[in-house]
Amino acid sequence: MGETRGGPVAQSGHAVVIDSQTPESSAIRQRIDQYLHEHALASAKVRVVPLTGDASDRRYFRIIAPQGGSIVLALHTGAIDLSSLPFANVARLLQQIPLPVPSILGSSESLGILALQDLGDVTLQAHLGAASPGEHAALYREAVALIERLQRRGGELASSEYVAYGISFDVEKLGWELNFFVRHYLEAYRGASLGDAERLALGEEWAAITGELSSEPRMLCHRDYHSRNLMFHEGSLHIIDFQDARMGPDTYDLASLLRDSYVDITDGELDDLISHFVALKGIADSVEFRRRFDLMSLQRNLKALGTFGYQTTSRRNPVYIQYMPRTLNYVRANLRKYPRFARLRELLALHIEELG
Repeated sequence: MGETRGGPVAQSGHAVVIDSQTPESSAIRQRIDQYLHEHALASAKVRVVPLTGDASDRRYFRIIAPQGGSIVLALHTGAIDLSSLPFANVARLLQQIPLPVPSILGSSESLGILALQDLGDVTLQAHLGAASPGEHAALYREAVALIERLQRRGGELASSEYVAYGISFDVEKLGWELNFFVRHYLEAYRGASLGDAERLALGEEWAAITGELSSEPRMLCHRDYHSRNLMFHEGSLHIIDFQDARMGPDTYDLASLLRDSYVDITDGELDDLISHFVALKGIADSVEFRRRFDLMSLQRNLKALGTFGYQTTSRRNPVYIQYMPRTLNYVRANLRKYPRFARLRELLALHIEELG
C-alpha cells in the first residue's frame, strides 16, 4: 500500500533494526516479529521493508514473502480496538459505496497492527512524471469522478453506524485550521508579531470565511484528497489515508485535488476539471460553484501552510518547505481575484511579501 510512513531502517532476516537499539526501535521490532509469528508469516527469508514517512505517527512496513507477494503492516502507537478504529470503520463505508480502497487482510488489536493490501509505491503525484498528457487528463477525470461517487453514494448510505457522518467541517473546525495557520505559519515560520488589532481583524476575516463554508450543504468528504493519497495501482487509482473522513462542503475534496500543494495544474486543466465535476453533479450555476470552489481553496491552502509551518518549526521536518511557494501562489491568486479579500490580503501581506 502507498500510505507510506515510517523512518529509516535496516533489515536482518525478518527482524527490523531501526537506526540504533533504542527502546522504541526494539519495541517495533518485537511487535513485527510477534505478528509474523502469530500469523504464520515468520521465515528467515521474509523481507521487512520500511516505508518512507510523512506527518503520521503510524509506522508502515512492507512484508515480502520469499515466494513473492506482499502485504503492508500498519503499526499504531499502541493497542487498537478494531470495532472503533476510524480507519476500519471508514474502510467499510467506502467499500459499500464502492470505492477502490485497500483491503484489511488481518489485525492484532493487542499489538496495534493492521495488515493491509499492498498497493505499491506509485502515487498519482509520482506517476504524473511518466504519464502522457492524455493519460494525465484521464487520471484526473477519474479522480474527479471518484469524488462525485463518494458524495452521491455517501448521501445514500448515511448512517450513524459510520463515524464519518457524526463529524463535520463546522465553524469551530474550519476556524481552528485558520488559527493553526496563524500560529504555525505566520508566527512560528514567518516570525510575524501580531498586535491585538491585527488579531481582531484576522478573526473577523476568518469568521466570514468559516461562516459561509459551514453553511453550505454537507457532503461526505475524504478530508485529504490529493495526489499523494491516490495510488496508481494496476492501471487505476486507489484511495488511501481516509480515516479522517467527515461531512463538509461539496467543494472540499475537489479543492484538495485541484489546488494540491504537490502538483502543478494549469488554468486550462483546472477549468476543464471543474466543468467535468459540475457536469457529473448536474450543477446549474457553474459561476457560483467556481466562486465557492475558490473560497474553499483559500481556506484549504491556508490550512496547508499551517501544517507545513508546523512540520518545519515544531517537528523539525524541513521537507515541506519546498511546497510552500506553490501553495502561496494559490492563495495569492484567490486573494487578488475577489475584491472581498482586499482587507485580508493587506493584513497577510504585511508579513508575507509574496502576497503583496
